[in-house]
Amino acid sequence: MGDNPSGSTNAPAGGPGVTGRHARAAGNGVSPSSYDEPPIGGGGALPKKARFSMETGFRGLSTSAGAMVLVIIVAIAIFLIAKAVPALRANTVNFFSYEQWFPNDAQPKFGIAAIAFGTVLSSVIALIVAVPIALGIALFLSHYAPKRLANPLGFSIDLLAAVPSVVFGLWGRDVFAQPVQDFSIWLNKYFSWIPLFGGDGPFGRSIMLGSLVLAIMVLPIIISLSREVFQQTPTANEEAALALGATKWEMIRTAVLPYGKPGVIAAVMLGLGRALGETIALAMTLGTVFNISFNLIQTGGNSIAANIANTFGEANDTGRGALIASGLVLFAITLVVNMAARAIIYRRREFRDAAA
Repeated sequence: MGDNPSGSTNAPAGGPGVTGRHARAAGNGVSPSSYDEPPIGGGGALPKKARFSMETGFRGLSTSAGAMVLVIIVAIAIFLIAKAVPALRANTVNFFSYEQWFPNDAQPKFGIAAIAFGTVLSSVIALIVAVPIALGIALFLSHYAPKRLANPLGFSIDLLAAVPSVVFGLWGRDVFAQPVQDFSIWLNKYFSWIPLFGGDGPFGRSIMLGSLVLAIMVLPIIISLSREVFQQTPTANEEAALALGATKWEMIRTAVLPYGKPGVIAAVMLGLGRALGETIALAMTLGTVFNISFNLIQTGGNSIAANIANTFGEANDTGRGALIASGLVLFAITLVVNMAARAIIYRRREFRDAAA
C-alpha cells in the first residue's frame, strides 16, 4: 500500500504527528516545532512558584517571633537560677517551708512559704470577688444595654486598665482603707465564729484590703475580653434558642455562655496573672507580716512581689539573691497557671469542635 497521509516514518513514537514535509504542504501557517514537542500533562502554562513571596516572609517572621518568646523565657529562667543559687546555698533553713525572712543576717534564714501563700490567697480572693461582677457587666454590655449606652460605658471600663498601679495603691491606702476597716469590724462583730473573720484586731492593712484593690484592678481585663467573646456568639445560635421559646436569660445560659467558655477562662487566667504579679498596690495595702493565716481582716499578709518592692533597697548581696529566688518561685507559679489555662482552653475547644 502507499504512504499513509496521516503519519510518517520520522514521526515520534506513540501516535501520528505532523512532519516538516506535511507542514510545508499545509502552508506557512503551521510551524513544525509547535507540533514536534507537545506539552506533557497540560501544566506547562502554570507559572513557576516564586522562591520568595510575602507569604513565605510572613511565615518565617511569625515562626521567628514565636521562637524568640521561648528563648526569652528560657533566658529569664537561667538568669534567675544563676543569681539565686548563691543565696540558696547560704540559706540555713528550708527555703520552701520556712515562713520568716531574714536574708541579711550573719546566718541567713529565709523562706518562701508565707509570701507565696499570701500571693496565692490574695489573688484567689480577688478573682472570687471580680469574676462574677465582671461577667455580669460583660453580659449587660453585650446583650442588655442599648448601643448608645454600651459603647461609652465599655470605653470607660477599658480606660481603667490604663490607670497605673501606684494610683490604685494610693487610693486603697488613703481612701479605701477606712471603709474596709469599718466593714472588717462589722464582720468580726457578727461573724467572728468563722475563722476567716476572727481575731481581736487590729484591722486595717489586711488581706481583704489588698484583695479588694486587686479585684478592682483586674476587672477591666476580664470585662473587656469577656464582652468581646460574648459578642462573637453566632447569631443563628441565639435566634434558634429564642425561636424554641427560651427567655433571654435561658438563651444566654444555653447559647452564649457555653460558646464563650474558653474565652472567659482565658480572660480569668489573664486577670489571675495580673493579680499574681502585682507589686506596688499590694506593697501599700498589705501589712507585711510573714505568717500563714487564713484570717482575712486582721492586719497582716504579704506577697512575693510586694516583699521584693519593700525590701530590695536595704538588701545585701545575699538578700538580693534571696529576693531573686523568690522571684523565680513567682515565675514558676505564673508559668504553671498559664500552662493550666491553655490546657483547659484546648480541651474545651476540642470538645466543642467534636460536638459541632
